[in-house]
Amino acid sequence: MFDLSGRTAVVTGAGQGIGAGIAQHLAAQGASVLVNDIDERKASAVAEALRARGLDAAPLAFDVTQREAVAAALRPRAIDIVVNNAGNAGATRMQPKPFREMDPSEWKGPLDVNLFGVLHTTHAVLPGMCERGFGRVIAISSGAGVVGLALGVAPYGAGKGGAISFVRHIAIENARFGVTANSLALGLMEMVDADRSVTAALEKGIPVGRLGTGDDVGPAGVWLASNDASWVTGQTIHVNGGSVTT
Repeated sequence: MFDLSGRTAVVTGAGQGIGAGIAQHLAAQGASVLVNDIDERKASAVAEALRARGLDAAPLAFDVTQREAVAAALRPRAIDIVVNNAGNAGATRMQPKPFREMDPSEWKGPLDVNLFGVLHTTHAVLPGMCERGFGRVIAISSGAGVVGLALGVAPYGAGKGGAISFVRHIAIENARFGVTANSLALGLMEMVDADRSVTAALEKGIPVGRLGTGDDVGPAGVWLASNDASWVTGQTIHVNGGSVTT
């Protein structure tokens, strides 16, 4: 069950954290995983760690917000699975603040990586998926893309919500070609270099009592990537410890 042998997957933003966890789970099920990150050193470190465990992985550095770079990296390859995990504000960390106090320049990062990054990768891999009769498009979204929050992350939520809507359209357009497209809407996750004074307070509100990890998200990604989920498409699945229920 959930055997991914013979499949090639690319996980964006997989140089650390949740993306690295997803890459590990896909590789453990037999997929050949391309570990993407904007930072080539991080991508290489994760790929090397996976290879040290006997798994099939290689680094593939590019910036998902740069359409031509994405196309150059992905179009020559036969990609079966794309996990659009790159997020936050891209190359810079998001700085939460009320939208009314934001300069328009502060909208660009969250929208570019969380929405346009998903469009860029999907556009690059979709023709080949349809031609081969198999494809899995997975967007790592957020509860911020589904419900309103008073956390000062409106542009981020717009990007994540836009990606959810986009993926639903891709699902319907390409269902007859053997391609599925789904989103995983995550709750509050462990993040590298996160301010624990902030996350500790938010963590108390999570029903299961802890932050999420790559090991919580990876199995859901494996299932959606597998043949066993071939009748699941256009869905938004919540992985959040009970934080958001819809």
